Amino acid sequence: MVDPRSRLALACGAAGAVVATGGALALVGEYLLLWGLIGFWHRGGRYLRWLRLVVPMALFFGVLSGWAAGALAQGGVAALKLLSLTTVFFIFFEATAPEDLGNSLVAAGLPFAVAFVFSAALQFAPVIGRKAHRVIEAQRSRGIPLEPGWAALRHWPALLAPLLIQTFTLADELAEAMEARGFSRPGRTFCRDYRMQPVDWLIVAAGAGLLPAAIVWL
Repeated sequence: MVDPRSRLALACGAAGAVVATGGALALVGEYLLLWGLIGFWHRGGRYLRWLRLVVPMALFFGVLSGWAAGALAQGGVAALKLLSLTTVFFIFFEATAPEDLGNSLVAAGLPFAVAFVFSAALQFAPVIGRKAHRVIEAQRSRGIPLEPGWAALRHWPALLAPLLIQTFTLADELAEAMEARGFSRPGRTFCRDYRMQPVDWLIVAAGAGLLPAAIVWL
């Protein structure tokens, strides 16, 4: 099994290659390659649902970049770069459980508290998203419009206040549960022994080589 740290190194190398790529055709090729990986892992349905959130952000970023540079083509390149970057990490987090990533970073020397905050943030982001959806539905049933747009800005406290209260409550419950299970005790052990194997070092080397390769050839 591939170590999460080598996957992270490969993802960072791929992200660096995307950033260093300047040509539109090369970016399209990289994005199609990422699509191929998604199809190979049968994650196309999840990716399409995720694109509904990312594409508007990428288009907005592209329009701003094109307007600032005075070139529509440059805006398209910027939008495609953002889309490819987020796709790289979509693949990474689809292939890597946050708990495994955090534990492997602890094995590499990262303090457990820092790794736990990092992995918990990744694990609970979907939970907060579901809570936000429930709050929006509840406020709509009360006649409070929370549709996207400038007109709904004055109603956002109706979303943010309950969501913040629920988030703080969740954080407090999580802290109590972790302390009850000995979170701060020393000598923590893990079910899995995280060790870098030769194949992991090969993957790390491949990730490190992606950025200079993109600078030279793309």
